[in-house]
Amino acid sequence: MLKVAQYSAVILDLSIPKIDGMTLLKRLRQNGERLPVIILTANASLDGRVAGLDGGADDYLAKPFEIAELEARIRAIVRRGQDRAAPEVVVGDLVFTGATRQFSIKGELLALTPREHAVLEHLITRVGTTVSKAALSESVFGFDDEADPSAIEIYVHRLRKKLEASSAQIATLRGLGYLLRDAS
Repeated sequence: MLKVAQYSAVILDLSIPKIDGMTLLKRLRQNGERLPVIILTANASLDGRVAGLDGGADDYLAKPFEIAELEARIRAIVRRGQDRAAPEVVVGDLVFTGATRQFSIKGELLALTPREHAVLEHLITRVGTTVSKAALSESVFGFDDEADPSAIEIYVHRLRKKLEASSAQIATLRGLGYLLRDAS
């Protein structure tokens, strides 16, 4: 879900149904998601706060709380995130501008669907690293989405067509996953 739309922050209630909130936070961070996260929980203990912050949260707010305080904390973490310069990643003539989350080839913006964008962003932020199909699927599809096993292959196929004019290529490493590299 996070990869299909663009968000400024995540408000994570640790008592969400079906999945432990800390497990969800861990998955987000393992998938390279750098959005600021505020944890909401009834557990106000020192150990709980430390575990949440060490687990990847940027802030921690115990229930009950005032909405005005939550709003102020959201504004603060979003502001801190904007202060950090988002990196620009270059693979051959493919450029990903982190601040705008846009791709371009030779200065021309690349038109992508939201899921194609999510796949390519996941690959380019791990350039030089083999990314498994399972990791891509987890990154692209929400936890409630049931993706067809061949969906990632279809998105990679479409991306390869869109990258034909570029020196950036998506290589398949059989049994391992995909690798974005400069073919020039």
